[in-house]
Amino acid sequence: MKAYKVFNPDFTCRGFQYEVGKTYTNEGDISMCQEGFHACKNISDCFSFYLFDPKNKVAEVKLMGKILGKDEIKQVANKIKIVRELTWNEVLELANTGKGNSAYRNSGYSNSGYRNSGDRNSGYSNSGDRNSGDRNSGDWNSGYSNSGDRNSGDWNSGDWNSGDWNSGDWNSGDWNSGYRNSGFFNSITPDEILVFNKPCKRLLWENAKKPNFIYFDLCVWVEWEEMTKEEKKDHKDAYVTQGYLKKRDYKEAWKEAYNKASKEDIELLKALPNFDSKVFEEITGIKV
Repeated sequence: MKAYKVFNPDFTCRGFQYEVGKTYTNEGDISMCQEGFHACKNISDCFSFYLFDPKNKVAEVKLMGKILGKDEIKQVANKIKIVRELTWNEVLELANTGKGNSAYRNSGYSNSGYRNSGDRNSGYSNSGDRNSGDRNSGDWNSGYSNSGDRNSGDWNSGDWNSGDWNSGDWNSGDWNSGYRNSGFFNSITPDEILVFNKPCKRLLWENAKKPNFIYFDLCVWVEWEEMTKEEKKDHKDAYVTQGYLKKRDYKEAWKEAYNKASKEDIELLKALPNFDSKVFEEITGIKV
């Protein structure tokens, strides 16, 4: 039976030394997770038991003799041949062929670009789309453990939060279940908020027409053909994923969005309640 096996960097597993090209036999009884030579038919299943660490070795193996668990995610046999070592590009290609992966272009680790149900994830254990952080179930998150969308902070279940542990939206503070709070542990939505460092009625702000360019992504997908030589060198798995998720600096993203803005959008910006060019420059690095 053809299968795959992960080893420590020195090609040992559970204290046993292996070598490519050699065949090993267990003379005693075999038992799942106890005795015998273990491997997985699907390479993605291997990483349910081992970290997806590029320092580890991964090999194609052949299980022979008595084999248990043929219909399980892991198999054990009394005889194994180490056929060949796989490169990590091969591992990524095999892990992203639908074996445990319902999407595409996942290049993160720990789940190795598999077991992501969203698209273009470069972090870990993401089920949403275009996440560059870890353990996100929402979309466009650059933070960690978010279940909402477009969060640059961490542990948020709301949306557009730059603070942490918020269940509401647009919070820059922490532990808020209301909206637009910059403080801590608030359960209400304030009637008056600060806009450009000055008090403003919340409804006035909500009803104001906003320029489209202020809604931008901190993370953008860069296709392989558009990558520079330096980017290709820094992102060695990008050939397999045919691109990578670029996490941009906050002010860099602002400037790119502003440079593409229409004249109408610029006028809408200036018409926002309490607009202050100095405050805007302090936040974005952009002179208006």
